[in-house]
Amino acid sequence: MWPGIYTLTRYCTFVLLSVCFGAKEHCPVIPSLHIDAALKIWNYMRIDDRPVKSDIIIALGSYDIRVAERAADLWNDQYAEYILFSGKSGNLTRGKWKKTEAEIFRDVAIAKGVPENKILIETKSTNTGENIRFSYRLLLNRTNLPSNIILVQKPYMGRRTLATFQKQWPGSIGKLYVTSPQITLLNYPKSEVGDLNDVITIVIGDMQRMDSYAKLGYQTFQRIPDDVWSAYNILHRSGMYNGHLV
Repeated sequence: MWPGIYTLTRYCTFVLLSVCFGAKEHCPVIPSLHIDAALKIWNYMRIDDRPVKSDIIIALGSYDIRVAERAADLWNDQYAEYILFSGKSGNLTRGKWKKTEAEIFRDVAIAKGVPENKILIETKSTNTGENIRFSYRLLLNRTNLPSNIILVQKPYMGRRTLATFQKQWPGSIGKLYVTSPQITLLNYPKSEVGDLNDVITIVIGDMQRMDSYAKLGYQTFQRIPDDVWSAYNILHRSGMYNGHLV
């Protein structure tokens, strides 16, 4: 076998393993052009601030418990005294668990050594805007409002969470740091979140919301570079990943 073909075969095998890991019996083959486009969007959507010691860690609930693990790791590293987990259910968790997202995340954090008395939970929110507003109300009623906040969210929702916070948090704060589980796109698929096709589907749905939700007033406008829009259009026009669009 020619060296170039061998290298390509190894690459394709790696991609197929990433696509199929722990997921459906039928695994779609994802072209490298689509993977490059998805990476472009992933890298734009991700915000990975270097956390600084803050007043509280707020982790937004979802189907991915690695967000709770990241929040717990930050607490264990003494980045804040308290964690607030926010979330009842959303499009991807409704009917999935017998507990709310916040309760599931609390259990994960306790298992990683965070004392229960250092955890607050908000169990009514069903979308990102409510996560932010309801967390504010809980903190307003129970504690002094924090000045500096660490927000923990899924990697591909970092920028949209920042934009939503800027619009939906009623008060002013000192510093806001946005971070997420330290995972790449190709390592993100797992049985709980789906295969790579599923992940790309969710990612471009959130990319679309960056534009449409800003126009609806749900979040602040964020500049979206032309090459990111081009990547979105490649994936959208393929018709393979449109299941999460609004």
